[in-house]
Amino acid sequence: MRDPNDRRLPRIAGPSGLVIFGVTGDLSRKKLMPAVYDLANRGLLPPGFSLVGYARREWANEDFAQEVHDAVKEHARTPFREEVWQQLAEGIRFVQGDFDDDEAFEKLRRTVDELDKQRGTGGNFAFYLSVPPKFFPRVVEQLKKHKLSQAPMGAWRRAVIEKPFGHDLKSAKELNRVVHDVFQPSDVFRIDHYLGKETVQNILALRFANEMFEPIWNRSYVDHVQITMAEDIGIGGRAGYYDGIGAARDVIQNHLMQLLALTAMEEPSDFSAEALVQEKLKVLNAIQLPNDIGADTVFGQYAHGWQGGEEVKGYEEEDGIPADSRTDTYAAIKLEIANRRWAGVPFYLRTGKRLGRRVTEIAVAFQAAPHLPFDKESTQELGQNALVIRVQPDEGVTVRFGSKVPGTAMEVRDVSMDFAYGESFTESSPEAYERLILDVLLGDANLFPRTAEVEQSWRILDPIEDYWAQHKPEPYTSGTWGPAAADEMLARDGRSWRRP
Repeated sequence: MRDPNDRRLPRIAGPSGLVIFGVTGDLSRKKLMPAVYDLANRGLLPPGFSLVGYARREWANEDFAQEVHDAVKEHARTPFREEVWQQLAEGIRFVQGDFDDDEAFEKLRRTVDELDKQRGTGGNFAFYLSVPPKFFPRVVEQLKKHKLSQAPMGAWRRAVIEKPFGHDLKSAKELNRVVHDVFQPSDVFRIDHYLGKETVQNILALRFANEMFEPIWNRSYVDHVQITMAEDIGIGGRAGYYDGIGAARDVIQNHLMQLLALTAMEEPSDFSAEALVQEKLKVLNAIQLPNDIGADTVFGQYAHGWQGGEEVKGYEEEDGIPADSRTDTYAAIKLEIANRRWAGVPFYLRTGKRLGRRVTEIAVAFQAAPHLPFDKESTQELGQNALVIRVQPDEGVTVRFGSKVPGTAMEVRDVSMDFAYGESFTESSPEAYERLILDVLLGDANLFPRTAEVEQSWRILDPIEDYWAQHKPEPYTSGTWGPAAADEMLARDGRSWRRP
């Protein structure tokens, strides 16, 4: 008999279906639909699983099925198998309409009821809002009005919301109020795809399954922590979304705050959603803003330059961007955590577009040894010991330490020990959306930020955004590592940014 607590066995979703609003967008085509196929290909979806698309396109069910087929062929992680596709295709439906179309929502309700009878979905449906945030309230109100949010006896209905979760604390609270008026908080899943990455989940394993790290994971040994999410691309065709939001709202408020919380939190009693949220919230509640926001935060905007051997535009030269835009494409902030473990240890967070390379990492830099029985010449090439968790693109962990250079002289230089996922495990890591969609269908919320976490993150970011609104962003050349002020911010503390 299967033991539900045996983690070696795959978790398989029960009877269920998924409705995707905004199914014609890039996120759906490149991530969501391929993830559904990959889950089916791995045998993790029930035989009667159903996928419903909702959008304004004038498609028949067959047209939508072809769209899913093409997206899967192009973007799926696992090999295409005709028998898997045919079984999935039988449950694919499409409903045309906009978000104010009562008749279309009635058709959606009838479609869901028919799938219950034809495919045995058991009344269990998740509604994925892959739409701009301004449409969230309207969609959930329509779901309530047409009784789609009301689950039959013994079944469930869940809402999945993409970031950003509001624009500031006030709007986040209002969004939470609207959504919770329709769905119970336990049935609302806020997607932060970074939390679905294997390397992010490995932070918990690294810290709490290995005794060698926990004794030094504190202010007595750690000098500082750097959390970086750098992109080498510009905004592309996202001007309508990006301008007015910027790097800090787009990345720091969600991704980087979550990485900080996982890095700094105390050991949870278990890995349930409640226990994880409790410990993450303690960290977020203890975060202190800089005394001088002007000195300890930096925001910038990429200018004309060269990237990968190609000449690229500056942000204000991009299509659809006003010439006087103050939107940040680079943001760096210094935070401290007022608790016993981390008092006095700065956490430096940075993100930006058009930087030197694409990389996301957490670097824990350790203090220098209190006494070195070496002269300066022997250790001039020795930096700080560091443990670096690489989230993307080459997932793994690097430990940097000093070692003697071969030869007769006592010369010490930095060396690295490296663990790479691709070399240590035969199975490739699932895409983040595979894990997260499966967790939604299973009702497992431990990788999804809760209401209080979202609001605490905005509490931290709002005063910084308010300060930046009164100033102009500092330009930086595309292809570099950001504004000079960001280097100066760390230099005042006697530190420097890593160059990944």
